Amino acid sequence: MFKFAAVVALAGALLSGTAVAETAKPTVVLVHGAFADSSSWNGVVEILRKDGFPVVAAANPLRSVSNDAAYVSDVVASIAGPVVLVGHSYGGQVISTAANGHDNVKSLVYVAAFAPDAGESVADLAGKFPGGTLGAALAAPVKLSGGGVDLYIDQAKFHDQFASDVPAEQAALMAAAQRPVTDGALNEKSGEPAWKKLPSWFVYGTGDKNIPAAALAFMAERAGSKRTVVVEGASHVVMVSQPQKVADLIEEAAK
Repeated sequence: MFKFAAVVALAGALLSGTAVAETAKPTVVLVHGAFADSSSWNGVVEILRKDGFPVVAAANPLRSVSNDAAYVSDVVASIAGPVVLVGHSYGGQVISTAANGHDNVKSLVYVAAFAPDAGESVADLAGKFPGGTLGAALAAPVKLSGGGVDLYIDQAKFHDQFASDVPAEQAALMAAAQRPVTDGALNEKSGEPAWKKLPSWFVYGTGDKNIPAAALAFMAERAGSKRTVVVEGASHVVMVSQPQKVADLIEEAAK
């Protein structure tokens, strides 16, 4: 009787372990864009973690598409199990490249993000439709000793340009801590994008001044977005101002 009970208990434990493995949630890898940093995902991370998702908010170097994508690719390669790749702004181009060659990447989520086709750059797409005002909001470029320049948003213009629906005090902190992007990264042409092979989801706001809503709608439709969420009045940092809406879409993409 004891042996039978022990076998039943062991079988139950094994079956339970199998069930856990089968229902394990994918890891969500969040990739920020230019003028932001990993902390811009904090509200989204909090919701995803509460709902049981493993999360990695990668520190995007913002040096070049090829370099940044290689770094994110290495992060993905280090993760056992399925991955949902999420990109914000320029980070959309990065995930479109980084996902290539990884069978564990199951879906892509673009958060106010660029989804370039082969041969396109962020700069190309930003100027494709009227309405973007980023150029006039940039501070004087910082010359780099190795060549090229770093670009920042003028701190005095940051709130209105980048985060108009975020409290002023919070936007001021974001402005001071913003991560610069190189001019070269914004003009680097994309290779074959992963959104042509992987399902994608898009979310953006109508108040985005970095990427015109028309450009975001165009990219979502072209990529065959499974679902596109348009948040009325939301700024370029919709993940900061509307973390629940962004987290909900990520969780949908993870199913």
